[in-house]
Amino acid sequence: MSEGGVIVDYHGCDFFPERWSHIVFVLQADNSVLYKRLETRGYNEKKLKDNIQCEIFQVLYEEALASYKEEIVHQLPSNKPDILCAIDNSLKSLWCDRKRACFIILNSSYHLK
Repeated sequence: MSEGGVIVDYHGCDFFPERWSHIVFVLQADNSVLYKRLETRGYNEKKLKDNIQCEIFQVLYEEALASYKEEIVHQLPSNKPDILCAIDNSLKSLWCDRKRACFIILNSSYHLK
């Protein structure tokens, strides 16, 4: 991690110290989009409710602000699959090519390749 050029795809920041991160992105989706995304995956009602509440109350964003310097934490909308793909490609080209560490916080409903 200290060498840089790393994108971390995870649903929280509890395992990753601040020293590893140059920039933090919190991906967020509209609740109706998120609900459909999770429902399609077969999430049960409790898990759907928990994830939607997490998004409504911006739990991951607040966690990121509490764990890292505010100036490196950014929110990005991610309502459409093509946006997720564009974010993934942009991060790979902008940060990995420059050998800078990059940390991404994702809601558990997102999966970049």
